[in-house]
Amino acid sequence: MPNPNFYSAFIRTLPWRPRKALGALFWHLTGRKVRARNRLRMAASQSPLAYAQWIDTVERSDETIAAAASVMAAWASRPRFSVIADTVAPPDETWVRRLITALNHQCYDHWELIVCGPGAPSMPLDDDPRVRFANCPADGETSSLPCGIAAASGDFVLPIIPGASLPPTALYRYAEALQDDPDADLLFGDEDQADNRNRRSHPWFKPRWNEEMFLSQDYVSHACAIRTESARMILPLITERGTAAAYALILRLIADPSARIVHIPHVQCHLAGPTPNNIAAHTRTVAAHLAATAPGATVTSAPFDTVHVSWPLPSDPPLVSIIIPTRDKMKLLRACVASVLEHTNYAPFEVIIIDNGSIEPNALRYLEEISHYDNVKVLPYDYPYNYSAINNFAVQHAKGDYLCLLNNDTEVIDACWLAELMRQAVRPHVGAVGAKLLYADGSIQHAGVVVGMGGAAGHAHRFLRNDKPGYFRQAHIAQYVSAVTAACLVVEKAKFLAVGGLDEEALQIAFNDVDLCLKLERAGWRNVYAPRAVMIHHESKSRGKDFSPKHIDRYLRELAVLQTRWETKTYRDPLHHPELDPASETFVIRL
Repeated sequence: MPNPNFYSAFIRTLPWRPRKALGALFWHLTGRKVRARNRLRMAASQSPLAYAQWIDTVERSDETIAAAASVMAAWASRPRFSVIADTVAPPDETWVRRLITALNHQCYDHWELIVCGPGAPSMPLDDDPRVRFANCPADGETSSLPCGIAAASGDFVLPIIPGASLPPTALYRYAEALQDDPDADLLFGDEDQADNRNRRSHPWFKPRWNEEMFLSQDYVSHACAIRTESARMILPLITERGTAAAYALILRLIADPSARIVHIPHVQCHLAGPTPNNIAAHTRTVAAHLAATAPGATVTSAPFDTVHVSWPLPSDPPLVSIIIPTRDKMKLLRACVASVLEHTNYAPFEVIIIDNGSIEPNALRYLEEISHYDNVKVLPYDYPYNYSAINNFAVQHAKGDYLCLLNNDTEVIDACWLAELMRQAVRPHVGAVGAKLLYADGSIQHAGVVVGMGGAAGHAHRFLRNDKPGYFRQAHIAQYVSAVTAACLVVEKAKFLAVGGLDEEALQIAFNDVDLCLKLERAGWRNVYAPRAVMIHHESKSRGKDFSPKHIDRYLRELAVLQTRWETKTYRDPLHHPELDPASETFVIRL
């Protein structure tokens, strides 16, 4: 029987990727349907029409609406939502009417709309008791959000910025989430853009709550519901103005560690254009928040309209032991060590080079030469190559309270690299910290690790050019991640030892870093990606590729260990949206 979804995707993909679409059609017609579907999925996910296909075949909001009444009949509660048309000028009547139409099409009808702004009561509208007005001061820079919150009668308030609208399932999804999490203080969802003909584009499928990411960019306030009681308690503390008011409110909310925050993995808001981002106001807001919650932290604007937080280092910075395993490959090692010694502005540090059986004369001469440096020592490790065992051995000889695992095929290109890693690593709740690693051509090799990608783990944003924003700038902002690569990883030695270090029995070469990070997470520490720590990584030039005939059997054994121990075949990384393709290191839609 013909598969309508396959042919619909084929027709959409053909003009965009004709060769790949026709190849998939060949496999489909010759009976290799799994192969055909996978080929077409990969091609279609990169098409400008991929989102339209996703809306038709995955979102299926009509099915949700049709089933809503029977689902709601079993609910224990029916929370009421106060939608606040948050303006800083007299409300646009056309937008307000569109918003009312969108609310009238909601499949969940426990709502009210509060239209805020100067002159709002004079706006002629149809008589609807659910629509109310709040006349706010005529100050062009003052957000009307506080005015709307004061007037709200609902259990939750939903700030809506000018031009934005709600999909018909939005309030239903918020209410649905509250059935499972009735004590939630903040719910937030995904968002996209929609023009005046309701043509949707630019979906932002977001990770679950990630406080570190939220400090760098506001990925919440344009599609969220805030418990009214919590908002009113915080409101007297909000001094920020304009579009930063909602962001400031949420920052105050999360200052309470008991606040419950829930991500709804559905599109909850349609914006009229790109996400508004007043970076100057954002920076001031974060600075004010951290002045009260993290004295000593400094805040600056960063590339692509993001914010960078520099967490304070201790007044007496701790010693870091930089561990570099090596065997021969003198040119690589020399470039690595020289860059560390000459271009690192953090102190104090020591370098521990573990020589795993070098035999080349020039390598031996270099190791002898470098061993005479005051803060460098060379230790022999005369056993078969086992990356985990080599590093565990080095840790036994490390004097530092902090460890930096570093590949010999890396090069420092920014002197602040170690300081940036340490700014994160010294925070008590942080486990492993990883750097942004670039290929020699300047494209990204590592920007954090997504667990479960490809059934194992993959590097986020691989091959993105470092001068491009990429998927909603996520490659360029600090964030909690499930894992980071040990090609450049900093961790407190006590934490490393507490989880047993690297697994030198079952994971001698591959996936030991992922396993270490997941053990740290399990023990209660958070792993962090620190994009200001930037290095070049000549990936696997020392030990070779895992998929080479020489290494494939060993790699498959270690892959099986990772998949069994951490269930990575079915694992959904909380920091990678379920609607993003788990087989792709570039963030594209799952089809």
